[in-house]
Amino acid sequence: KEHKLMLPSCEACGPFFYPRILCPTCHTPNLTWIEASGRGRLFSFEIAYQAFNPEFKIEPPYILAMIELDEGPRIMSNLINIEPDPNVVKCDMPVEVVFEKLTEEITILLFQPA
Repeated sequence: KEHKLMLPSCEACGPFFYPRILCPTCHTPNLTWIEASGRGRLFSFEIAYQAFNPEFKIEPPYILAMIELDEGPRIMSNLINIEPDPNVVKCDMPVEVVFEKLTEEITILLFQPA
C-alpha cells in the first residue's frame, strides 16, 4: 500500500526473497527489512496466451517474468508496458517496479522496462 518494495535481509548474508522466519542460507533468525530500489533485470520470461482461471482479469497474451533485483533476490511478477513478443522482450533488459492499486487494501507490484 505504501509503494515500497521491502525485502527481508539477513545481517550476515544480505537480502532474500520470499519472506521467512530464518535466513535461507545460514538459518539465523537475525533478520531485518530493507527497502529495495525497485530496479533489476529480466532474468527469464514466458508469454502466456491462455488464462487458466476465468477470474484472472488480464487478457492474454501477457508476460510472466522472473526479475533479478539489483539487490540480488529473484521475484516473480508480470512485465507490463511492452509488447508480448519474444522479438521485443529480451532477457537481461533493465526493468523497474510499478505499483498497481487493486483495492483500498491490496496493491500489487508489476515491472516495466526501465
